[in-house]
Amino acid sequence: MTAIGTLSPGSSGIAASPEVTGPDAAVGREDTLSRTATPTLVEGVKVSLSGAAIAKSAAVGGENSDIDNSGLPENIQQLLKMIRKIQKEIIEKKARMAAVMSDRTLSNEEKINKLAALRGAIAALNSGLITANLSLSKVMNQSALNPDQNLKVGSLLTKP
Repeated sequence: MTAIGTLSPGSSGIAASPEVTGPDAAVGREDTLSRTATPTLVEGVKVSLSGAAIAKSAAVGGENSDIDNSGLPENIQQLLKMIRKIQKEIIEKKARMAAVMSDRTLSNEEKINKLAALRGAIAALNSGLITANLSLSKVMNQSALNPDQNLKVGSLLTKP
């Protein structure tokens, strides 16, 4: 029998199986296939939360839910979220700096290099924070917010 347009084992990405002749060889091959084809079940990680944790999670609604529920214009809400994100990243970088300084497995040169990289990242984040704060100030002036909304923006800025 001739097959036209078929893939050879080398071009299909499947390893070639040797030719088997005779009925005894076929039976042995079926045993091998049935042993290797049996799937193994792996237990996954199970997580359970207490009722209080589930209630608290549902009540919080996210780390920026206070901004979302503030009633402020959308562009001001987005800037406030951006400012919080940048502040959080700065705190994380400072924590990494403290970890590098206290890491006794690093040589002085490695510490200096890692600290320099972290200082550069913090400088870039601080620049972004200044820009975001200036943008917020500009948008607030253009939006003609009432005094209550101005106080709300101020209180949202001071929250971590």
